[in-house]
Amino acid sequence: MTSDDLRRAQDAIDREGDSGTPGGERKSQATRLVEIAVIGADLWRCDDEAWASVRVRGHAEHLPLKSRGFRDGYVVRSFYQQEGKAPGGQALTDAMNTLRGIALFDGEHHLVCTRIGGHDKAIYLDLANEAWEVVEITNTGWRIMTDCPVRFRHTKGMLAMPTPQRGGNIGELRGFVNVTDKDWPLLLGALISMFRDLGPYPVLVLQGEHGSAKSTTARVLRMLVDPNGAPLRALPKDPRDLMIAATNSWMVALDNLSHISPWLSDAMCRLSTGGGFSTRELYTDDGEAIFDAQRPVIVNGIEELATRADLLDRSIILYLPAISEEYRRQEVVFWSEFERARPYILGALLDAVVVALRDADKMVMAKLPRMADFAIWAMAAEPALGLTRGVFMGAYTGNRDEANALVLESSPVATLIQQIAKGKEWSGTATDLLNELTELASEKTRELKSWPKTPRTLSNVLRKLAPNLRAVGVDMNFAPSGGKRVISLGQVGIPSSPTSPASPSTPGLTGAVTQDHRNGDDEMTQDDAEVTMGKWAPRDECDANDADDARIPVLPKVEGMDYEEIF
Repeated sequence: MTSDDLRRAQDAIDREGDSGTPGGERKSQATRLVEIAVIGADLWRCDDEAWASVRVRGHAEHLPLKSRGFRDGYVVRSFYQQEGKAPGGQALTDAMNTLRGIALFDGEHHLVCTRIGGHDKAIYLDLANEAWEVVEITNTGWRIMTDCPVRFRHTKGMLAMPTPQRGGNIGELRGFVNVTDKDWPLLLGALISMFRDLGPYPVLVLQGEHGSAKSTTARVLRMLVDPNGAPLRALPKDPRDLMIAATNSWMVALDNLSHISPWLSDAMCRLSTGGGFSTRELYTDDGEAIFDAQRPVIVNGIEELATRADLLDRSIILYLPAISEEYRRQEVVFWSEFERARPYILGALLDAVVVALRDADKMVMAKLPRMADFAIWAMAAEPALGLTRGVFMGAYTGNRDEANALVLESSPVATLIQQIAKGKEWSGTATDLLNELTELASEKTRELKSWPKTPRTLSNVLRKLAPNLRAVGVDMNFAPSGGKRVISLGQVGIPSSPTSPASPSTPGLTGAVTQDHRNGDDEMTQDDAEVTMGKWAPRDECDANDADDARIPVLPKVEGMDYEEIF
């Protein structure tokens, strides 16, 4: 804070001095409060909010001026230490208003980050502990530091992360998440994307029957990336509640959803790829509160949750297998073992982020998917995640194909459109097409709520289905002709998808996996799907020559091929 800033603060609130003092030589309490505050605090702004950075026990803490932490914990406390008495209420109000004016009009502008932020090609992870330690991740390694160029805030509910430890292996995570070998690369890809400072982020959808550890898996992922006092939340009431939750944390995790309404689907799409929400500011007539966030999202439920095409296009859907009773574990034992392994798993994830930062610019793909930045990031991290080159993209392509099929199955007109376009070309207005669809559809189908009742509704439905229909060989175009808007349908060659490389069986799984499948049998049985959370041997009991130590896997480094050879 410069002397000019201090002079302006004094002139703004202090002209008369204390009553009874000749000549007004003594300074008022408000002036002293401002003087004491600006000496030890750096006042700045983020958009229209005033902030202060203060030094506490050798590290910087960033606090909003409106917070009780700054007003009571810093300003009032500092005044009491200097003057030996508490300030008056009006003096404190005047001082805080002045400090806010200095911050907004004279302070520098800085961005405020929650949990993860980026600066100069480096990613910073806020451990949110009492020492305000931060992990700096670059393309050459990671280290723990106290002061960093990114200004983090600590919000209510945010929990501290453990100090990451080197020498961990990502394979240890298999003992705490209930996913199949097929979905393991997808889970790792989604998890490593949550450490990016920029999106897009896939919406991770966990589905399965009762007792498939959906909530437990979501909680484990949340505790690795953004631990919170309320890790899993119920369905928000409206977009405002969802955006407030996203603004005050790095990750949004919604638990036990029975369905995803259209507004929630749209809101999650905005969180995935970026978007804002505005509403009237409370207690004002014309003030506007704007929430803008891009965040990783996890949802879980029993039923098919993501059914709208735009959300499915941004989602990774994992079907969690049921866990039989003989493989269930006590929660107290499970979480105790997880807490012991968590620092090492976190260290392994940071190692993978280093590799992704190093190699992301080297990745080459012939065709980019919708979530291209996410896919490239996950591909770059494959060697550090114990995956063979190409395994993630093969699994992701298969997952997208399944999602595309789900979109078409959910639409009452998609199958009929494919029937009309099969082996021929068709063109006409939306009215013509609706009439033909009505003739082909059964009475039960026409009575569905989702059946288009008007040509305009049909046209809107087809525009949303166009990318999904094109993926299965139906070309669709909308163009004006002769003063009418004509829809053209035709059959095109179905684009060939790259063969999904087989996901290697990852060690560390405890479950009923048949011997045939372990020996390479292509037929997946029900037993093969019963992959459950395993039990880990204590780290200090490990011996490289002990067969029991196979429960703590060491994934081999596999020499992979260039991406030009795969795509």
